[in-house]
This record gives sequence, C-alpha cells and structure tokens, in this order.
Amino acid sequence: MSGAEGPGAPGRGAGDEGAGPAFGAGDPADRGRAGGAVPGIRAALGREATRLLLAWQFLTRVPPPLTPTFSPEAMAEAPRHFPLVGLILGAGLGALLLGALALWPAPLAALLTVAAGVLATGAFHEDGLADLADGLGGGWTRERALEIMRDSRVGTYGAV
Repeated sequence: MSGAEGPGAPGRGAGDEGAGPAFGAGDPADRGRAGGAVPGIRAALGREATRLLLAWQFLTRVPPPLTPTFSPEAMAEAPRHFPLVGLILGAGLGALLLGALALWPAPLAALLTVAAGVLATGAFHEDGLADLADGLGGGWTRERALEIMRDSRVGTYGAV
C-alpha cells in the first residue's frame, strides 16, 4: 500500500472490484469510529454479496432482489457460491413439496415440485442429465461420448 492508501484513506483499495452500487465499500462516517463497522469487512461482504447474486442469476431464472454490477472478475469468483444457491433453491423446492403433499397425492405433488424446479432453473439439471445419458448411451469411445455431450443442438434444454 502507498502512503495515500490505508484504513482511513477515501476511495477504493485494490481488490474492491465487483462491488455494485447496492454494496458499497462502507459509509465514510463509519471509518475510525469506535464500535463502527470496519470498512474492509463491509467492502468484503459487499463483494461476496455481489458474487452470490451473480451466482443466483447464472443458475436460476428467478430475478435476484438486487441487481449486482457485473464484472468478469466478480463472475469468475461467483462459482464459490453455487452450493449456497443450490441449498437455497433446494430448500425452497423441498418446502414446496411438503406443502403440496399436504394438499394432493404424492405423484401430483412430485410433478408440481419438478415443474417448479424446471421453471426456476430453466431445466439446467434436466439438460445435464439428458446430455449424460446421450453421451453414455450413444458414444462407444470416450471422445465420441464427450462430443455428443458438447453438442449444443436442440436437446432437453432447447425442447423445454
């Protein structure tokens, strides 16, 4: 750090890329205040929130509550939040299944839950499963199986 940078210096420090307008580096009035938020922690939390929202946008079709500022650097770090997005989505779908089971027979409740998952993710998992089945069922060599799985022509995702 140069002499102009540091905990009390205004502006953004190195590594603050990707924090969108909804997640700033902190209120300058908090800097140096006893008991106030530490600016570095607030900036780091803002960057992680941006990455989480980018991961949410990438994996689902459900609009996030806030629109993060896109940057290639932030998107490159977003995959660390994929498990959390999956946990949130899975918990929501699980709750939907439990509620549907209280109202309808199990097959109907399951169908409703799968349909909600397809709508929420754009058939992301179903497409991957179909690609795997196509590749393993149609490719007799490793190279042919991978070629089939990479083929982007109309498949499950395109048909849904």
